[in-house]
This record gives sequence, C-alpha cells and structure tokens, in this order.
Amino acid sequence: MEKILIVEDDKEIARIICDHLRDCGYHVTWASTGKEGWEDFKSDHFDVVLVDLMLPEMDGFTLCKTIRLESDIPLLIVSAKHEDESKIHGLNLGADDYLTKPFSLEELQARINSHLRRYRRYLNKKETENTSTYLHGLTIDFDKKIIYLDEKEISLTGKEFELLFLLAKNPFQTFAKSELYEHIWKQEDVAGNNTVTVHIKSLRKKLADETKSAKFIQTVWGIGYRFIGEQIS
Repeated sequence: MEKILIVEDDKEIARIICDHLRDCGYHVTWASTGKEGWEDFKSDHFDVVLVDLMLPEMDGFTLCKTIRLESDIPLLIVSAKHEDESKIHGLNLGADDYLTKPFSLEELQARINSHLRRYRRYLNKKETENTSTYLHGLTIDFDKKIIYLDEKEISLTGKEFELLFLLAKNPFQTFAKSELYEHIWKQEDVAGNNTVTVHIKSLRKKLADETKSAKFIQTVWGIGYRFIGEQIS
C-alpha cells in the first residue's frame, strides 16, 4: 500500500481528497501546515507528496524546495494559483506536476498513478547506482551511509554525514550557511551562529580537503558552500 502525504490547510478539501485516495487503496497522512508536513515527511516514508502553496508556518514553495533536497519522491503541487509564474516557480523548485483547483478526483488519481509508475522504474534503476566515486579517492555509499577516502572508511559525526550528503546530492549548487543550518539542524538561524562553519571545517579535515585548493567542498565567499567533487562512477 503506497503512502501519500497531503499538505493542505483547507480542511474540507483535505477531507475530500483523503477520503477518495483511501477508497483507492492508498494510506494517507494529512498535514495542515507546511511545518507539520515537513515533520511528517521526515518521520515516515512516503511514496507521493501533494502540496498546496498557500500554507501557514511554511509556504508550499519552501516545503517543495526542502523536500526535493532530501528526496526524489514524486511531488505534486495542488493550488488555486493559476498564474504561469507560480506554476513555473513550483516546477523549477523540483515539483513533478501542478494541478490547479478545482480539479476532478479522477484526474488527480490518474496523475498520481502515472508518477508512481515512473518513480518505481526510477527506483529499480537507482538501486545499482547509489554509490558514487569521485576523483581524489572519495567514495560515498548513500544507502549504507559510509564514506571512504583512498579505500579507508572515514568516521563522521551524524551532522557531518548530513552536511556531506546534502551537498554531494546537489553538486555545484551553492547553499547559504543559514540554509544549511536550518535544513540540517531544523532551527532558525541567528546572527553570529558559526555552527555550520565549525562542522564544515571538521569535515574538510577528515576529507583532507584544503580550503585554498578544494577538491570536494568549496567555499563561496560571502554566501556559503557547494560540492565540487568530480564524479567518475
């Protein structure tokens, strides 16, 4: 039974969608705020996420961006916003589809089924591709959460693992320090917080990655960091 997470602040719309999808055989979880949806996503495994854009606490655009950094799960925006700008922005953030309200429940079900079929094929292919090797001796096993440098296993703390995985899964994408802190530590960043800097420094030391001649983690001065490792397999 596939699990679907619905993030929708309109109780009546959420009830109608939940009832229909449960009748179709899905296990459905409903969150009424963006923050609650993110917490639900992190605490369970889901196969599809439906996200409204106008959400309290964390808007739908931010939630989509945050989920996409963590997962390749099918992500569908369901919104009353008809403007092309909203559609383009949502899709550029990583959403796989965009449905404008009102829509038929049958169309929603058909789109969910279509994305699930593609996602299953993707997962079957990905099973053999979830270990990456880079120049300069770095290997990351994303499934087993093991790091090797020159064929020797490297011991990282939990937060160092999360930082490296997030950066490596999004190569050449620049992350602000505040963005990394809020995503990994799940707390709002404050002025003067150097937590990310300290952890990046420790991570670089373990990876033998010099700041001035970075092979893996590059500092983007005045902004944050990005992963520049050159993947060879």
